Amino acid sequence: MSVTALLLAGGASSRMAPRDKLLEDVDGMPLLRQRALACLTSDTEKLRVVLPANRPKRTAALDGLDVEIVYNDGSELGMSHSLKCGISGVDADAVLIVLADLPDLRAADLDKVIHAADAHPLARILRGADQRGQPGHPVLIRKAVFAELGKLEGDLGAQPLLKRHKADTVLVPIGPAALRDLDTPEDWAAWRADQLK
Repeated sequence: MSVTALLLAGGASSRMAPRDKLLEDVDGMPLLRQRALACLTSDTEKLRVVLPANRPKRTAALDGLDVEIVYNDGSELGMSHSLKCGISGVDADAVLIVLADLPDLRAADLDKVIHAADAHPLARILRGADQRGQPGHPVLIRKAVFAELGKLEGDLGAQPLLKRHKADTVLVPIGPAALRDLDTPEDWAAWRADQLK
């Protein structure tokens, strides 16, 4: 099964203003680069990154990496527009959607979801879940669902599609990393404090 990683980094980072959360330092590099490296060291065949056209520093953060950059010229249209930009023209059996603001997901977590897809060939969607079984990320979506992804609208991302396909979704336990995103300065401060423990 061929899998393209789709790293969504096309948002405005408005809750962090004036800072850009995807350029915050993690492991000595911008978060966006750290997330791309996690994808590149996973069992995915390709990495496609969705970026806003008006954030050149995000593009620069990926310099030298083997990634395909797709520019989202409608970031104000919501996460669904980022997904549509990212999925357009993908030639793979599945996409693995990874949000760029989840700092704790590792390549091994991505691989767990990919390998679970091999073990559950009838599941159209597989999702990482926390220790309580709460669904989160990453999200693997098979090619049979791509057309539905292309019809999404608004800022709910893939949520309407995930609800429609709940019956043929498999949850893959990977722990707290599946849900921990960093949107605000307070989120970042709490996360950095946890790293020091």
